[in-house]
Amino acid sequence: MANYFSILLVIVTVVSGLIWLVDSLFFAKKRKDRHALASSGASGASALEQGEDLPWLVDTAQQIFPVIAFVLVLRSFLYEPFQIPSGSMMPTLLVGDFILVEKFAYGLKDPVARKKFVDIGQPERGDVVVFKYPVNPNLDYIKRVVGLPGDTIIYRNKQLFIKPACQTADACPKMQAVELKFESRGEVYQEFAPLEKYTESLGEISHQIYKTAGRVRNEHEYYPQPGTKQNEWIVPENQYFVMGDNRDNSLDSRFWGFVSDEHLVGKAVAIWISFERERKPDSFLPSWVPTGVRFERVGGIQ
Repeated sequence: MANYFSILLVIVTVVSGLIWLVDSLFFAKKRKDRHALASSGASGASALEQGEDLPWLVDTAQQIFPVIAFVLVLRSFLYEPFQIPSGSMMPTLLVGDFILVEKFAYGLKDPVARKKFVDIGQPERGDVVVFKYPVNPNLDYIKRVVGLPGDTIIYRNKQLFIKPACQTADACPKMQAVELKFESRGEVYQEFAPLEKYTESLGEISHQIYKTAGRVRNEHEYYPQPGTKQNEWIVPENQYFVMGDNRDNSLDSRFWGFVSDEHLVGKAVAIWISFERERKPDSFLPSWVPTGVRFERVGGIQ
């Protein structure tokens, strides 16, 4: 849906711009000459009458082109708003959060074919990224980058292990468990099970995650890439391993594989508004109507 909207924006921008351009090159001078002739022959040619001589199609194009062009540039190359639809990134992001995604963080791409034409940077470990779901590129997903190209990732018994890519053959780092610090248990329940909150450290990034208390996924639920051990992944070149912060309730790279560079949309940088939608079962209001605003959630994303 997001890609369709981008295509629509491009079409409206191009069409309105062409109408304005063609009118300026071929018809505007003729109208000006007619007005000049009418003014010299009769003083009744008012500004209102001159304005009425402008065709409605051209008038509409001149009014919408600057607005649509600005929106296209802003949305395609600078920042794009997204809404969080699920709890896979709790507690970092909640259902009802509206976020801003920095589109230029990982390079500039054209809004239609999504081909990169300016390379600015690459994701870093711990970044929260929006990307096109590899299984269905028409859908936008949001997860946290855990593995970089060349990394070896292991997720076993709810513990994440990372062996960074070797820079040289004689300086290859060892596999290390990602540092976890227990924070609390039972503040939030999901599917009637209490969630445990931890602080996880991915390099210089510290953020909070949830694990379902007492629940250990069946190892056969994960699908490792060919040539690796069970629950072990080696991240290919120009691809990334991503996971949700709600570890036991997230459909991520453990299930469907890696995110390629071409599928990256941008980096989630801030929550600009957050709506509360929890309501009593007997409430007559539609589910999409907010019941409150969580102002305390507005700000940067860790």
